[in-house]
Amino acid sequence: MLDPQDPEATIAAAAARVSNWGRWGEDDVLGTLNLLTPEKRVQAAALVRSGVSFDLTQHFNTDGPQKGWLRRVNPVHAMLGTGLDAEAGIPAFPHGIGGADDMITMPLQASTQWDGLGHIFDHGKAYNGRRAGAIVTSEGDNTTGIETTAGRFVGRGVLLDVARHLEPETAELPDGFAITPEHLDATAAAAGVEVTSGDLLLVRTGRLSRARRSIAAGTGWGDYAGGESPGLSFTSLDWLRAHDVAAVATDTWGVEVRPSEVAVPTFQPFHQVAIPHLGLFLGEMWDLEELAADCASDGVHEFLLAAPPLPVTGAVGAPVAPIAVK
Repeated sequence: MLDPQDPEATIAAAAARVSNWGRWGEDDVLGTLNLLTPEKRVQAAALVRSGVSFDLTQHFNTDGPQKGWLRRVNPVHAMLGTGLDAEAGIPAFPHGIGGADDMITMPLQASTQWDGLGHIFDHGKAYNGRRAGAIVTSEGDNTTGIETTAGRFVGRGVLLDVARHLEPETAELPDGFAITPEHLDATAAAAGVEVTSGDLLLVRTGRLSRARRSIAAGTGWGDYAGGESPGLSFTSLDWLRAHDVAAVATDTWGVEVRPSEVAVPTFQPFHQVAIPHLGLFLGEMWDLEELAADCASDGVHEFLLAAPPLPVTGAVGAPVAPIAVK
């Protein structure tokens, strides 16, 4: 399924195998989110036992993880009104009331986020066979903008901690490690969990843990954003299609393994198939550390997951503050 010397043919063959074009009609804008049904949400709600919740967000601040590549920078937070203004009576509101206000400027994919269906194209084609130029213009994604997913990203979450399963001593995978279907199956079996249709799948590689260790040592984020990384193998596309997951998120910058398994120069071949052909939503830069530790402790790797993106009209990706509840 993977010819390292012929990326064009490899990508085209995978696209044909896993394509969801027309599966939910020619007007469909939700892709694999169609698989996350109300019945699946009812099942997910029943997974809440203790009520313990986990924040899966890398917080949005000026300290990282971006370094300017692809014009992505870290959030810039500015105050529009402060306590000092209130003390000085600026602006002059009646009867002593004062307040603070603020704003933020950032790329929508600066930190924990979902890739929308208008984010990646294949040979000028967007999800469901649409013309890329007709879908995303200077005004944004006019068809599959992230706002179309509003209210849908709530369901059964499943964590596959591949790093902890394969490397129990460090719980971290090395850069360039490709997570194959065999790795996913083995991790699920060891955790006693089954990945089913409509699930929101979380895959932990340990890459964020390594980045944070670098930060603690005073050397910063390093190449976390855009550099080499463990991640999903190109061959896992068939596995994701066979299991009909609604979305997949990881603790890495780009979900897929970097550098690519294809020997000749390529850039994000997994994305090139997953988003425009499979119609799969990809979550990047999620913080799975606390959740993973708890799952390892109690042996429970399924939970209710709420992860709605900020519904920015026309956006091709958006920030998210996901919460897992066990």
